[in-house]
Amino acid sequence: MRKVIMSMSVSLDGFMEGPDREIDWHRVDAELHQHFNDELAGAGAFINGRVTHELMAGFWPTADEDPEADPRMAEFAGIWRGMPKIVYSRTLDPAAHTAWHTTVKREIDPDEIRALLAEPGGDLVVGGAEVSGAFRDLGLIDEYRIYVHPVLIGRGTPCFATADAMDVNALTLVESRTFGNGVVLLRYSTR
Repeated sequence: MRKVIMSMSVSLDGFMEGPDREIDWHRVDAELHQHFNDELAGAGAFINGRVTHELMAGFWPTADEDPEADPRMAEFAGIWRGMPKIVYSRTLDPAAHTAWHTTVKREIDPDEIRALLAEPGGDLVVGGAEVSGAFRDLGLIDEYRIYVHPVLIGRGTPCFATADAMDVNALTLVESRTFGNGVVLLRYSTR
């Protein structure tokens, strides 16, 4: 059975983006980018909110057209374009946002997500603070993949902004990995 995986890069002080939504502090080098490509190429769908989707759609569709593009970036552009995407938004027009295998939904329906999980295919990868928080609050996340970057940014959007008190024993460490650039993957299962 497929899983819902929350995959997020965070600063050491727990922020997923800076106060102006900047992510220029991410320490993505060739090794980490190839890891992301390897992990995400087999996914069944990307699940995001409007903001994350618009940021991704503003760059990745044509990222591989630049002759100077890093080969890993060019590879991810193809992964992103070909991957089914579910975008949760109350403001996007579903009929106007169908490019790149995109489906716009208004509300998260837990039964619909469970039905998707029962279908064959790769795992569903959730990103973005609000959608990830909503999936967490609905008990839909099976695994967390948190990439801790060795920087302190001081303020911004917390990775777990809406987290209620949680059972501290609810997560099981499945994997940890340190990349050459100092980023640490912490992979936890909720089941």
